[in-house]
Amino acid sequence: MPISRNWLGTVFVGGALSLTLAALAYPAMLGIQTTTTSTTRIIANTRFGPLTEADRDFVVKVRSAGLWEYPLGEIAMKRGTTAAMKEAGAHLVVGHAGLDELCRKIAPELNIALPNQATPQQQQFVATADSKNGKEFDSTAVTIMRVTHGQIFPVIAKIRASTENTLVRQLADLANDTVLDHITVLEKTGLVNFDQVNFQQTSPPKLPQAQLTPPPPQPGAPVLVLKARPDLNVHTASPTPTPTTG
Repeated sequence: MPISRNWLGTVFVGGALSLTLAALAYPAMLGIQTTTTSTTRIIANTRFGPLTEADRDFVVKVRSAGLWEYPLGEIAMKRGTTAAMKEAGAHLVVGHAGLDELCRKIAPELNIALPNQATPQQQQFVATADSKNGKEFDSTAVTIMRVTHGQIFPVIAKIRASTENTLVRQLADLANDTVLDHITVLEKTGLVNFDQVNFQQTSPPKLPQAQLTPPPPQPGAPVLVLKARPDLNVHTASPTPTPTTG
């Protein structure tokens, strides 16, 4: 199922990148769901530091997140009914383009194969929001994105605190800033129902692993690239905290 009507127009093939041997090892290296009981198991010793299962899974998760949030951001820019909604969409596009660029840069260095499609669950997120119109689209998209950003936020902190790999730390730093920015702009829409979001963040549905794992790319397939959008003039660095009054 295509994840958005405009998806094919928003990504292009990075011809300079190939999956080479990593593509052949993709099922073993994917790691969205770990293959052992210990995410601290070292799977490779690299010149950037040891790489654990959790490190590898994190790189893949960041890539997979961009593969659905980028096109949903584009939809929000076009169909959002308020300026705040369109602004949130622009931040999603710019933020995930930046994360995608870093993922594609570090993955070959760490011999991590990257997916070219989001997980089935993530593709359904986009399809669900895309099926709505008007204010219903706004509220549906904001709820989905705020829940998923809230779920990944503590994962980023845990990786940043524990990883010994300098490239993974670099990605965690950027992801922390980007996700905090996205949470902030989503809340500025005024559409976040915090009771609902907090419940969904802490009580996710138990889905089969097949729904939570990105499909493996075809062997030898080039890596899809999320197009950078400097024309949007959006900055997704960690926002300055709002000062308290009193």
